[in-house]
Parts: sequence; structure tokens; C-alpha cells
Amino acid sequence: MSVTSIVTTYSVTGMTCGHCAAAVSEEISQLPVVSSVDIEVATGRVSVTSTGEIDDAAVGAAVAEAGYTLAGRV
Repeated sequence: MSVTSIVTTYSVTGMTCGHCAAAVSEEISQLPVVSSVDIEVATGRVSVTSTGEIDDAAVGAAVAEAGYTLAGRV
């Protein structure tokens, strides 16, 4: 049985460097269905690949834990 990957893109405000991106990526990566996180610091876009539906509130909490703000889905 193959697992379908779902990519959800968010906008995160406040990230200005690679360290910021690493902190956000580390927190989001801990969510149960997340298989990978790709971040574009220049645009503030965070693409989350998951093996199931992602909970936006959980992503927001993870981003807040890293010290940044989830602006919403793109």
C-alpha cells in the first residue's frame, strides 16, 4: 500500500535567517504526520509534506514555540 504525500504551504512572519528557518523546521518536524519541511526564508513560505491531513492549529503552535508567527496557508 502506497502512502500519499500531501504538501501544505504556509506563510510565516519573522524569519530572517537560516537559524530562524532551522528552529521553525525543527518544531514542525516533530508533528506526527510530518515527513519533511522546506523553508524559503526570503519569502517566509514553509512547505510541509505530510502523510495525512495536517492540523493548522498544531502547525501554528509549533511555529509559535520556535518564536515566530503563522500567518496562514498560502
